Amino acid sequence: MSEDSAPVAQQPVQEPDGPATSAVPPGLLALFLAFARMSLAGFGGVLVFARQAIVEQHHWMMADEFNETFALCHFLPGPNIVNLSMVFGARLRGIAGGIAAFAGLLLPPTLIMTVLAIIYARFGDVDVLRRILAGISGAAVGLLIAVVFRMMTPLLKRLDALALILMLGVFLAIGVLRLPLQAVLLVAIPVSVGATFLMRRKVAA
Repeated sequence: MSEDSAPVAQQPVQEPDGPATSAVPPGLLALFLAFARMSLAGFGGVLVFARQAIVEQHHWMMADEFNETFALCHFLPGPNIVNLSMVFGARLRGIAGGIAAFAGLLLPPTLIMTVLAIIYARFGDVDVLRRILAGISGAAVGLLIAVVFRMMTPLLKRLDALALILMLGVFLAIGVLRLPLQAVLLVAIPVSVGATFLMRRKVAA
C-alpha cells in the first residue's frame, strides 16, 4: 500500500475557542456529583466553578455554547445558575438530567447553610466573624470579575463587533444610566435577536 493511500488516524475536532466537547454525555450520577462539587466550591458564586468544570475540565460544552446557554438563563425567571443547571442537565439527559443537576447544585449548600444559619443566629455579633465575612465578599467580587473576562474571550477572539456593542450598550444602560432592568431587556432582546438574524442572513447570502 502506498503512502498516499495509507489510512489517516481520526483526530478530534478542535474548535478555536476551546477544547473539543466530550462525545459521551455524562450519566445522571455524574451530573449530580459535578454540580454538587460546583456548589460546594462556589464561594462567591457558582458561575466561576460551573464554567471551569463544564468547559475546561469535563469539556461538556464549548466556550461559545456555555455563553449562549448562560445568556438564555438570564432571560428566564429565577436565579441564573439554577436555571443553568436545569437547562444544561436537560440538554444532556432530558428531564431526569435537569433534575439531577438541579439537586446536585442545591442539596449540599442547603444542608450546610441550614447548619451555618443556626450557628450565625447564635454567634453573629462576634467581630471576628464580621471581618471574615467582609473578606469573603471582597474575594467574591474578584471571582465574578475574573469569570466575566473569561466569558468575554470568545467574543474578543472573533472580534464580534455586534456582540461587543450590544454588551457595552446594556452595561451603560444598567450600570451607568441606572435604567430599569426590565425596560432595558425589552429593548435589548429584540434588537440583539434581529441584528444577529440580519447578520447571519447577510453572511449566508
